[in-house]
Amino acid sequence: MNPIQIVLLLLLAIFLVLFLRSPRNPRQALKFGKVTLLALASLAVLSPFAWLIAAAFKDESVLNEHILLPPLSQWSGETINLDNYRELFAPTEMVHFKIPFWRFILNSTVYTTVSVCAQLVLSSLGGYALAKYEFKGKGLLMVFILGSMMVPHVLLLAPIYKMSVDANLVDTLSGLTLQGIASAYGIFLFRQACLSVPDEMLDAGRIDGCSELRIYFSLVMPLVRPMAAAFCLVSFLNHWNSFFAPNVFLHSYDNLTLPIVLRTYLSGYANHMGVFLAGTLLAMVPPAVLFFALQREFISGLTSGALKG
Repeated sequence: MNPIQIVLLLLLAIFLVLFLRSPRNPRQALKFGKVTLLALASLAVLSPFAWLIAAAFKDESVLNEHILLPPLSQWSGETINLDNYRELFAPTEMVHFKIPFWRFILNSTVYTTVSVCAQLVLSSLGGYALAKYEFKGKGLLMVFILGSMMVPHVLLLAPIYKMSVDANLVDTLSGLTLQGIASAYGIFLFRQACLSVPDEMLDAGRIDGCSELRIYFSLVMPLVRPMAAAFCLVSFLNHWNSFFAPNVFLHSYDNLTLPIVLRTYLSGYANHMGVFLAGTLLAMVPPAVLFFALQREFISGLTSGALKG
């Protein structure tokens, strides 16, 4: 019997003891069972991340010998070191090009940051206009935006690529960014959030002499901040982890983003799995930091605008 089975049997025994002590009022046993199930679920979700962190710092010679880190008695420079990261950032020859890993991090950072900022501004402006302004064709435009969300992106690949070729934007980060700066999903989210903003507040701003842009920046955006944070997080994850579009539009190795490079490392470093795991761990850091920074706004933003509109 392995240690995991022993721990599970011990937890089950504790639950049965608590239940048998007061079978008519099993509140304490149920509370223990609920906490135990949540702890086990959390452990199951976090265990792959723990394994990845440990593997990124283990030497290749002991990579498959231990699930996590070796015992403390076996810790040394030959088992726990930074060789994976040194090899990752070294300009090592791979296939037919040099690998400056910092360049790929910079590419992903620029592409993701510019795309998220552009989508945030354009989506919030579009959602605000659809929620608070009356103009001819508004209903038809809203139907078109919602309908575009049902079209798979792969069906638009050929015309978008043809337009990029005609505009000489293929194999450039600017061309990759431009083909995704408008988000129908973001416009819909901001429209729902802006519907909850009182019209009286906007009228008061106009009476005080505020321009429409001043109302948008000073009155509307602070009120829809939870939705903006939630959308930023979702958009950041989509662009940071984007694989299909960069793989099609980017041809030069100097312009590649992290997901493409990590795929290349996996095939090129077939005998150096530790290097691939070290790069994967670094690629996970920015989304994790952003999520923990915006988790409160993200949770509240998920239900923003859900009761109106």
